[in-house]
Amino acid sequence: MPVHVIPDGASPGTQIPTHLTRIPIRLISNTTDCSDKTVQGKVVYKGPLVSLGDDEFVLKTVIQGIQEEDSQQSSPSESLSINVVLFGGMAKDFSEAVSQGNTVVAAGFTVGKSPTVHKDKLHPCNLHLTGDDACIYVSRILLPSPRSLVDNKRSSSLAPEVSTSAKVPKYTYVPLGDLKPGVVVNVYGVVVFFKQPFKSRGTDFCSSLKITDQSNQKVGCNIFCEKLEDHPKIFQMGDIIRLHRVKTQLFNGSINLLNTFGFSVVTFDGRVGSTVVPRTSSKSFHFEQEDRQTVEALRAWSANQDFLPTVPRIPLSAVQPTAYFDLTCQLLSKAPVDTTCTLLKVWDGTKCPHPLLNVTVEPGVTEGPSSLSKDRQNLTANILVYDNHVEVARQLKPGDYLRIYNLHAVPGPSKVPVATSSGSEEADHLAFHLHRGTSYGRGIRVLPDDSPDIQELKRLAESFQEDEETDAAELNDSALLEVWSTPPESLERTCSHSVEQVTLSRVKQADPGDRFQVFHVNVQLKSYQPQRLCQSLKLYCPKCKSMQNVPDDDSLADMFKQASKDAGPCTDPWVISGTVNLPGESPKSPSRALTVHLSSGLMAEGKTKDLVFLMGSTLEETCRLAAGYRNIVPVRSSGGGLTLLDLSAPFLFRGRKRYYGCKQCSQVRVTESCSEGLVLDEKTVAEALGVQLLQYSLLMKLELQDGADTLEAVLWRDAESFFHVSAEDVAANQDSQNIIHQTMDSLCPPGSSMADRPWLDLCLSAYRVEEKGQSQVYYQICHTSSNIIHLQTVAQL
Repeated sequence: MPVHVIPDGASPGTQIPTHLTRIPIRLISNTTDCSDKTVQGKVVYKGPLVSLGDDEFVLKTVIQGIQEEDSQQSSPSESLSINVVLFGGMAKDFSEAVSQGNTVVAAGFTVGKSPTVHKDKLHPCNLHLTGDDACIYVSRILLPSPRSLVDNKRSSSLAPEVSTSAKVPKYTYVPLGDLKPGVVVNVYGVVVFFKQPFKSRGTDFCSSLKITDQSNQKVGCNIFCEKLEDHPKIFQMGDIIRLHRVKTQLFNGSINLLNTFGFSVVTFDGRVGSTVVPRTSSKSFHFEQEDRQTVEALRAWSANQDFLPTVPRIPLSAVQPTAYFDLTCQLLSKAPVDTTCTLLKVWDGTKCPHPLLNVTVEPGVTEGPSSLSKDRQNLTANILVYDNHVEVARQLKPGDYLRIYNLHAVPGPSKVPVATSSGSEEADHLAFHLHRGTSYGRGIRVLPDDSPDIQELKRLAESFQEDEETDAAELNDSALLEVWSTPPESLERTCSHSVEQVTLSRVKQADPGDRFQVFHVNVQLKSYQPQRLCQSLKLYCPKCKSMQNVPDDDSLADMFKQASKDAGPCTDPWVISGTVNLPGESPKSPSRALTVHLSSGLMAEGKTKDLVFLMGSTLEETCRLAAGYRNIVPVRSSGGGLTLLDLSAPFLFRGRKRYYGCKQCSQVRVTESCSEGLVLDEKTVAEALGVQLLQYSLLMKLELQDGADTLEAVLWRDAESFFHVSAEDVAANQDSQNIIHQTMDSLCPPGSSMADRPWLDLCLSAYRVEEKGQSQVYYQICHTSSNIIHLQTVAQL
């Protein structure tokens, strides 16, 4: 029998013929003389038995050197696992007699080159067992099983799974200050410098980084992997990294780390309070509560250090000439310029205050939309990437969210291998260049969809897409028709600043018929409504087209007070209930225990701050608690379960932002599904709760005058681009509110006469609305931004 099972309690060595000599895995190579040799190891993976027909079988297993269990700082060659392939009856016997975790001794094997070495990072050779001379000795003494390098139960291509079995070994991590040269170690650290993977002289990509820990020792690390996805997923300095099986070596008097066989890496967001979510391409990896505690400890420690260099990650709206900065953006389209340069068209939702270089390329070479809406075009920047970054740019897809490191804002004429749209390069135009090389971490990284740094931009991108697809459809708002009326949904805006300027009298005389007609006018602002600008903030339902005012805090406080009376226990099986102590507003004020309910699923994942159901709190307490949790849903007790407050109150608090739902279109339910999903933002929470999310909107009526006539126009659809603020930010941010106040005060200064007010160069759209059997023409300001309004000095007429 080619598979020999050793009796319980017996050592494998006592049953093996004495003429056989054990050879360490580290000494195996293609030139190894395998006669009278054995290899011993623990089964860390056992594949399925595959039938080839006519009683022919094949089975693949992976065994791991026993020495690795006893020493975390072993030499790299001793830290190997090797593939073993069994054929024929031996494969069938092995499948029936051997379990994962057993210790085996293989004899009579041959050595071949492993075809999967670059994929599984195991030994470059594998062992073949076939024929009469091959045999396996099996000991069923179960020791703590090592980390599985391959897990046939985890072949799913979905999100990585975390191995938390009791059989997973406890890894030993060495402080960076205690490292000695020439050993293989496992380490944790905080990233203080990194370069994106770049092509090495061989076939691998190389990542270069520097890490530190509480020992204050900074250690360099070089990682060579053939595939980009196997490199550390580092997005910013301060991220936490865990490295398994890296070799220490002395270079220029300092310890450095280098990946070796069996290497694995996991990274984490380094910001205090962020969710501890491992970032890795591995389908299975070791991660337990001790690891979570280590990450949290490193976060807390690094937050109080000053070793992280200040690298400006700023939006386009804050870019200054000559600056080097990191940009988080979305790729809209790309095009090759020549073999050494690629053009990336990107946006980050903000507008650069400086004129930008507009690069043109050959027709037909652009990947992605060749033209954009005017609103988005105004926010687009052109980035030229050079040399080694061109290869990375080829892999990018329009729609990807990017972080571009060490981008250079170059003022004045630029040596661009194409012509600009204007035919000449003005001295004050900015060009964005990603220069060649990797100095200062220069490079491009694609950010995952669940990155917290892109959620705001994603929401803005979705709103632009909705605007571009249903631009006119949403204008058919029955509630607005009762106030100032908006265009019917069959109309489309075709505004262009190249239309001829006309007087308001001519605008009023023109009959738009059933079309959407656009006029270019030069006017002054005579008055506007509402005078209290907070009243211009509305809540709009895109489904039923209703619009309502935002409730004031006094009304909300009463709603929360009434709801606090329904604060009973919750018996839903998916809910874990508890309390959180909210400190008093002053040292002498007593703290108050608030009832909170959490999803058992999120608790199991350690996401205790991602979504909290809060019961019995006041409005003020809810706002204070919202500073420490990502999502807070106010609830009350109903029949032993949870339900939302009246939808006149916010159903969700995210920091300073409050989100409301439509009473008419919502079908509220509070179930375990509310906690499901990789990204918990206002849209996913609203969908899970059965709430139709209301959108914040700005609505004003402006009375315009041009010296000969007056006209009332609505500012609604383009209000956000007019003020360069989002309505959602206006609801939560005093700075955004100040922008609106300052803009209106500059256009219509309090107590001023018409002679003192600026002249405004803007566009008006006219449309006819049939209402209650009567037809009337209405006007709306469109495609005009407050920072491009032309202010003229009043001259004697």
